[in-house]
Amino acid sequence: MPELVVRGRRIGTGHRVYVIAEISANHQGSLARAEELVGLAADAGADAVKIQTYTADTMTIDSDAEPFRIGEGTLWSGRRLYELYEEAATPWEWHEPLMQVAADAGLDLFSTPFDRSSVDFLVQLDVPLLKIASFELVDHALVAYAGSQDRPLLISTGMATAEEIDAAVHVALESGAPGVALLRCNSAYPASPEEMDLRSIPDMAERWKVPVGLSDHTLGTAAAVASVALGASVIEKHFTLDRAEPGPDSAFSLEPDEFRTLVREVREVEAALGEVRYGPSEREKPSLAFRRSLFVVRDVRAGEVFTEDDVRSIRPGDGLAPRHLTAVIGRRATRDVARGTPLAWDLVEGGDAHANGPGTSS
Repeated sequence: MPELVVRGRRIGTGHRVYVIAEISANHQGSLARAEELVGLAADAGADAVKIQTYTADTMTIDSDAEPFRIGEGTLWSGRRLYELYEEAATPWEWHEPLMQVAADAGLDLFSTPFDRSSVDFLVQLDVPLLKIASFELVDHALVAYAGSQDRPLLISTGMATAEEIDAAVHVALESGAPGVALLRCNSAYPASPEEMDLRSIPDMAERWKVPVGLSDHTLGTAAAVASVALGASVIEKHFTLDRAEPGPDSAFSLEPDEFRTLVREVREVEAALGEVRYGPSEREKPSLAFRRSLFVVRDVRAGEVFTEDDVRSIRPGDGLAPRHLTAVIGRRATRDVARGTPLAWDLVEGGDAHANGPGTSS
């Protein structure tokens, strides 16, 4: 099965789900707050934290013109793009101390670059993987440059058509990326559960033969947990200290207790998925005793014919399997049989032939 390897950890079908806490702009302009969020993400059970690496000038230009103002339908309506990115950016000088805090907490820390300079900066810091945002999926030059840096790529697919995803995966792999994982995503903030279309996850895995996960912008945890049952091997959720705080991303982020609940439920679902198995599990085996089986329910003398009044299918499971009832009725008892005796073939005349047949002894 396709998989990513991130610092020795395998990510993909059959492996532990990789849970990412996205800090994004929830640092509130404070390095101390960002460091606190990293620690809280570790406490909540995350496997990694993610930040974003850009400046307002690498994202857009400082302009008041209409195209550079955010239209209706988002949390940021009416704001200038440049102003929003100035507020939300994670200062580049914070990256190294945040990586150290993450490493001390046992977490991976990586980032989303938005141009070649941010890719170079992150590679210099030796991040274990790079993330391509949904909005940048169509920027093939950026995808190719990130893919050439000898580390796996996560690619979010919000808004993308199948053709656009296909092109991005092709560019990433052709440029030398050692692995690609796709994240199902809805790029509304917040996203509506009705528009998540999680059934796309197994289809994506089949189409592109890569690990698939979910970058989740819904307000709750249900979509992320459900995605694991559909095959998601990566979960990314925005993470904040307090959703009531002002900030570009606060409104659709999880607080620490909520994130902890998410991780616990994800682990429960992946444990419940298990593997393909038929027959009793180890903990089910004692329950086999409570299956129905054939018992003699009134005293029968040797030589008497067993009738439906003599033999019934009841609990527990010590006797012959109920499917043998028709083979028993009409045959004679080989000896006296007391009421409450589990029926066995040696109590039935001619039972030896049945006992020796394949699959007929139980």
